[in-house]
Amino acid sequence: MREPRIYTEQPLHSGRPLTLEAEPSRHLLKVLRLRPGDPLLLFNGDGREFHARLAAATKDSATVDLGEVGRNERPAVLDITLFIGVSRGERMDFAVQKAVELGATRIVPLFARRSVVQLKGERLERRLDHWRGVMIGACEQSGRCRLPLLETASDLSEAVAGNGQGLRLVLHHQGSAALPDLPPPKSGVDLLIGPEGGLEASEIALARDHGFIPVRLGPRIMRTETAPIAALAAIQTLWGDFRGG
Repeated sequence: MREPRIYTEQPLHSGRPLTLEAEPSRHLLKVLRLRPGDPLLLFNGDGREFHARLAAATKDSATVDLGEVGRNERPAVLDITLFIGVSRGERMDFAVQKAVELGATRIVPLFARRSVVQLKGERLERRLDHWRGVMIGACEQSGRCRLPLLETASDLSEAVAGNGQGLRLVLHHQGSAALPDLPPPKSGVDLLIGPEGGLEASEIALARDHGFIPVRLGPRIMRTETAPIAALAAIQTLWGDFRGG
């Protein structure tokens, strides 16, 4: 049986007992139904993964005994920031989940002119908390030990204006370049993908003003939740950790 992987926000030290937070405790005890003595793996996003065993369980909390570090994940071969237009419900969840599985190191939700979803205040904070939970679940499932950074959501103009990675790309079905045409990035990659309705011409122009190169992914127009999967997989194949080693 595969040992479950559990994320905690607490510091991890071999040989010390640790009482987990409410959510991972609930998952271990109510969903996975672990019993004292059962093995598991713990990580807190710093790159290390610890062997552990469930030591004690109450109705609402789980205490584990931490063993040795089993794995120390190396930093990403290629830092990839995904700027993605906020989409509705499960579409956004799917895009965030798959971006984590495909190795994105930073995710920046943004609002564009054609965004159907507009969130502010407490509603936005709740969605950010939800997306972070999606990211944690994706790390637990995929074996990642480094939790990607989730930025607060902002307008497109604000999101693209900051200092970026070495290669900045915006997906556009009429882009003049394809990914294989581009030189390998010297540092990382910024990837910009619009919401359900795509980006307006003026937004593409704004992105270009901030160093983004319009690129196409073949002859088809993809959905906002499909585009990041295809683009990230292609980027990792060309320049990232799909190359092996």
